[in-house]
Amino acid sequence: MQGYIIKVSKARDEDVIVTILAQNNLYTLYRFYGARHSQINLGFKIDFEVESSAKVSMSRLRKVMHLSMPCLLDRSRLFVWQQFTGLFYKHLQDTEELDSFYFQLLEDASNIWKTQSPKRIAIEAYVKLLKFEGRLHTSMNCFFCEEDIHQDLTLIRAFLPAHAQCIFAIPLNIDAVKELFDTGSSLFLEDKEIERIWHILLEGF
Repeated sequence: MQGYIIKVSKARDEDVIVTILAQNNLYTLYRFYGARHSQINLGFKIDFEVESSAKVSMSRLRKVMHLSMPCLLDRSRLFVWQQFTGLFYKHLQDTEELDSFYFQLLEDASNIWKTQSPKRIAIEAYVKLLKFEGRLHTSMNCFFCEEDIHQDLTLIRAFLPAHAQCIFAIPLNIDAVKELFDTGSSLFLEDKEIERIWHILLEGF
């Protein structure tokens, strides 16, 4: 089966515990160290097998084969990709069976990561995730004062709208944010706004 590595934790010696987001499952597997084993890194897409045994509580990760991802060849794009994929772990860590939406979201993002702005792709993908989970607040009401927002909009964690003055933040273009929420496109956001929204995204899903 195939999946994306969304967390790698050290176990003992050189062994690691690997969390993999597959099409309909989240796997947490034990990986024994071996000189001939493929390298395990956050964000990599792999083909793998799961080996279970009644003698151990955690299944093993076996027969790992890395699958081609052009973005891995660009260090700056890889770094953003690893930050983005790492966010999925905290969001999904208590889940085993899950909708194929999350795997497909990473599939779609990885297919264009090499040719488009990574941070814009991540932000647009996150809006899709919020819509899928029913958590996207398209009505422009301030999360803090609960008043309508007509200008000086900003966003907080989970892209909740707020008045910039309510949280002492730099405002974003309200029309561009509405376009992002309505159509999923970040086209009308300036690069400096993308950078601010990216840092909001890094706070977690």
